[in-house]
Amino acid sequence: MIDIKSDAALEAMREAGRVVAVALAAVRSEAAIGVSLANLDEVAHEVLRKAGARSPFLNYHPSFAPTPFPAVICASVNDVIVHGIPDGYRLADGDLVSIDFGAELDGWTGDAAISFIVGTPNPADEALIESTEKALAAGIAAAAEGARLGDISHAIGTLARGAGYGVPAGFGGHGIGRHMTRTRTCPTRVRPAAGCGYGMAWSWPSSRC
Repeated sequence: MIDIKSDAALEAMREAGRVVAVALAAVRSEAAIGVSLANLDEVAHEVLRKAGARSPFLNYHPSFAPTPFPAVICASVNDVIVHGIPDGYRLADGDLVSIDFGAELDGWTGDAAISFIVGTPNPADEALIESTEKALAAGIAAAAEGARLGDISHAIGTLARGAGYGVPAGFGGHGIGRHMTRTRTCPTRVRPAAGCGYGMAWSWPSSRC
């Protein structure tokens, strides 16, 4: 079952999404050779403060995790798949960086991620980013009236695998709204027109290839 949101709810979610967009743009602008991941976390934190928003990531502590998540961004560099913890690591020329960020504003949540290359790009990394952007576009195109969540997941997973990339079996997309977690999640190897159940869509940070 999917919650049908009112126009007012969608507008409120849009405002939370704008905070996310501003933060991701600010982090990307600040990212440069020699800048630490901890510095990027502070950039995002400042965006939250100015917007009067809070972080759904900071101090998030699922039952399977040994400690709460200590930052407002997930910063994953090179072979870190997702949910990396920002620390004192300083960005180097050619690093492939993924930044995931969320914001809660007036009771609604926004959550998104971007990937980019610092300094001199590696063609293989450029191809990866291009393919993931195409997969995102395919998922958005599949989100049509009458479609099911499985259609979206199938579109994303099919394009990614068709481009020669694997999709981590333990991960799936998740919805947002009032909360970041325990929303509907769907794996990317689902058949078309399939429905998807509820479950946790996060893993513990620093999962690696």
